[in-house]
Amino acid sequence: MTSPYPGTAHARPGARRLQLLLAGALLMCLVLLAGLVLRAVTEPGETNSYASLAQSFLDGRLDAARCLDEDCARFDGRIFVIFPPVPALLALPFVALFGIGFSGFIALSIAISSASLALWWRILATLGTDRLTALWLLMALGFATPLYYVAIRGDGVWFFAQTVGFLFVTLAIHQVVRGGSLLIAGLCVGLAFLCRQMSLFYLPFLFALALSREEALISFSKAHIVRALKLGLPVAAAVAVYMAYNHARFGAPMETGYQYIAAPDSDPTLINHRLAQSGLFSVDYLLFNLAYFFVQGFHLAFAGDAMTTPAGLDPSGTSLLAASPFVLIAFLTPLRRPVIIGGLCAFAIALPVFFYHSNGFSQYNVQRYVLDWLPILFYMLGLAVTERERPVFALLATYGIALNVVTMAVLALIPPA
Repeated sequence: MTSPYPGTAHARPGARRLQLLLAGALLMCLVLLAGLVLRAVTEPGETNSYASLAQSFLDGRLDAARCLDEDCARFDGRIFVIFPPVPALLALPFVALFGIGFSGFIALSIAISSASLALWWRILATLGTDRLTALWLLMALGFATPLYYVAIRGDGVWFFAQTVGFLFVTLAIHQVVRGGSLLIAGLCVGLAFLCRQMSLFYLPFLFALALSREEALISFSKAHIVRALKLGLPVAAAVAVYMAYNHARFGAPMETGYQYIAAPDSDPTLINHRLAQSGLFSVDYLLFNLAYFFVQGFHLAFAGDAMTTPAGLDPSGTSLLAASPFVLIAFLTPLRRPVIIGGLCAFAIALPVFFYHSNGFSQYNVQRYVLDWLPILFYMLGLAVTERERPVFALLATYGIALNVVTMAVLALIPPA
């Protein structure tokens, strides 16, 4: 019998497959969420140096009594947590209650990431994204990007800083996209800078977002100057605070303390070899970082004479395109002015990392430094993924979520050495 509605006989089976895909993706997200909760309730404590730094602030000092990870500076006979201070301030009330052994950093990371996803729901609604597409975008963001990895590793100082920084950048974008206060948006960028320094490069993107289509990008009108001051002054204040903080710790405003990291000479790690041979930044790292960023696939190593025994995952991670292939759809984004400027800002944030001694090590299914400019990419995806592109995006996102499930299963069965 011929259907009275042309095309529906073929559309219905496709719709059913998409519904099954959605159900499967939601189920895998629940599995990954359960993994987050399990990690949170079993977090041992005394693994995150931000707890040590928070305790120092409570004691009225900048140096730390103890280093809870390997990336601490030894300077003038004292120990310093080298990372920017805002995540420690966020943890301060919990350390005040529970002491330096506070073991809730992963739980805090879950709450912070959840807040980021809630803000992205509102951002996508403002961009005109339909609810089903927004759901797929949020599942991809929450469970198939580095955001999931830094949350589940929130007991480490590096990962917690990225989780907090991502929230503040998201807040800034939310303020601008929804017509809120540019002063608050600038304050959020300043706070993000005091988590992850490269967040400074979000300012041109946010300024472009704040303009109407009819307004010129470059102008000396009063409206432009006021916008620039509202966005820029809080960030300038944050930079001044950071420089004063560095001067108080190391005697120089531009000294972050990285050169004073003292790793044991007997510790033959990849990072120690690189720092000893080539320093923090070098062209020597370029090929490695480019390969891992763009093309390196998911790598489960095998051991034994016959190489049949699973031995673990590559701690240098999986490329962005292999772990999160749905990001390729960002190339379909309409070339509006904020998109072009946002792309240039993302490039400015990403470029130094290609010459950096670490690509995010250790990591297993991500390139976690992507998180520093991922909000710009997801703004683009919010414009690019329409109802027409949604089936392809859903398929690629489901693959990325499934790969994360496989990663967590392998890590549970074969813990990293």
